[in-house]
This record gives sequence, C-alpha cells and structure tokens, in this order.
Amino acid sequence: MRILGIDPGYAILGWGILDMKGNHFSVVDYGAVTTDAKMEMPVRLQHLYTQLTAIIEQYQPEEAAIEELFFNNNAKTAIMVGQARGVAVLACVNGGLEISEYTPLQIKQALVGYGRADKKQVQAMVKAVLNLSEVPKPDDTADAVAAAICHGHSAGNRVRKLLKAK
Repeated sequence: MRILGIDPGYAILGWGILDMKGNHFSVVDYGAVTTDAKMEMPVRLQHLYTQLTAIIEQYQPEEAAIEELFFNNNAKTAIMVGQARGVAVLACVNGGLEISEYTPLQIKQALVGYGRADKKQVQAMVKAVLNLSEVPKPDDTADAVAAAICHGHSAGNRVRKLLKAK
C-alpha cells in the first residue's frame, strides 16, 4: 500500500509518501510545499492545491492520512489552516484517494505509545521506524511522515480485524 501523509498548513504543507508491505515501511519521498507570506490567500491555496495534485499524480498513492486540526487560540490562524486543510482534502479526493484523518494525539500514540509525547520523541520514532540517517525537515514534513506511519499501523489493524471476522 502506498500512503500519502499530509500535515496541512498554509505557509508550509508537509507531505510524505511511504510504501507499506506487511508491517514494513519504506520511504518513497517527502518534502514540503511552501507559500510566500506576501501572496494573497486565494493564490496560496491555489499553489498548495496545484503542488499537492502534482505530487499525487507523480507518486500515485492509494490512501491519504491527514492530520486533523487541533484547537488554536488564534481564530484567524485556525481558519486559514482549515482552508489549507480543505484544499488538501480536495486534492486527495480528486486524486481518487481514500482519506483517513488522525488527531495529533492519535499520531503520537501510534508512534511513541503515549498521546502526550513531545515533538522530539515523535521525530525520533519517525527516524527509527524508517531507518533514516536524520529526521525529515522541516518539522511539518516529519509530522506528515508520522501521519503516514500512523495510518499504516491503523490500516494493518483494520486488515487483521477483517481477517479475524472471517
């Protein structure tokens, strides 16, 4: 299964593509789509959509894991991130991907085993699980890869439950 992980943002949208065979992950690619703060918001959203659509077309993932928004004290920022998240969902739906959404707590639980783990612990697990020489940068990219790993573990659990039910 090929998984696209996404950490949505309007300034930086992190993404990661992983292949999962059995319970083993391999890295296909990862990176970030960035927008300039001087750009008007509609143009930023268009750029995010265009770039994410190109990534989907290039790597042909089967499923997407998108990090859900957490509560933000700044309503304006939360709305803008929500718009970027909507663009990411749209790109995935238009690309024919099955989408799963995970809270930051679920992602931390899946990677570290503790829902209140800090960012460094999650990054260390991303590095270890994927046998990388360094943590993906920027942090948004590492978060996207973590979402993909979380989804892979969840997908494996779904398959095991289906097999047991038969």
